[in-house]
Amino acid sequence: MAGLYPERMASLLSVNLGALRPAESDNGVSAIDKRPAERAVMVRDPGPRGIGEPGLIGDSIGDTPHHGGQDQAVYAYAREDLDAWQEDLGVELGSGVFGENLTTAGLEVTGARIGERWRIGDQVLLQVTLPRIPCRTFAGWMRRHGWVKTFALRGQPGAYLRVVEPGWIRAGDPIVIEHRPGHDVTIGLVFRALTTEPELLPRLLEADELPDKAKDRARRRLTFDVLS
Repeated sequence: MAGLYPERMASLLSVNLGALRPAESDNGVSAIDKRPAERAVMVRDPGPRGIGEPGLIGDSIGDTPHHGGQDQAVYAYAREDLDAWQEDLGVELGSGVFGENLTTAGLEVTGARIGERWRIGDQVLLQVTLPRIPCRTFAGWMRRHGWVKTFALRGQPGAYLRVVEPGWIRAGDPIVIEHRPGHDVTIGLVFRALTTEPELLPRLLEADELPDKAKDRARRRLTFDVLS
């Protein structure tokens, strides 16, 4: 399948899975420590958030009320962005270190539009839904003071994805953008709107594919602006 954007020579660098381990930030557990799998991995539709089933078989979720579910079934991060962090932080950052399920190469993740669809290999089709918002667990895992703020200011959050068509994936699979919506609401824009630039929130309503929770926040901002 050639796809709509064959000029992008994107690929899946690694598929990363995590087991439940004690969290660095509190007395709970977390699966943020994800490591590359050496085999093919099955991607499935996990169903509603809170049931504890991840999108990748063999992966785990520690905080099921706030992670996972259909809109956050899979998390992707660009290797190019990891490399930039690696240079700034002065430490080696292996694929999966940010808790991402998919480490990509040659793919513009921050610039991906909400609703964009990625074909990975021959079977799996994923849809871009939301940016990752940094939390206390992430900060504890990175062991860096002020990490949440540092991560937010960089504006390269990685993308959550919904499973449209399940199947098997493995490292080395090509990634093809099969559909790109006509709006220009990107992962980067949504992240900035939800973190450092709330004045951008009304723009999120341009993306019909954006999950309802984010749309509701944008509508509240728009109502506030009108009333004020």
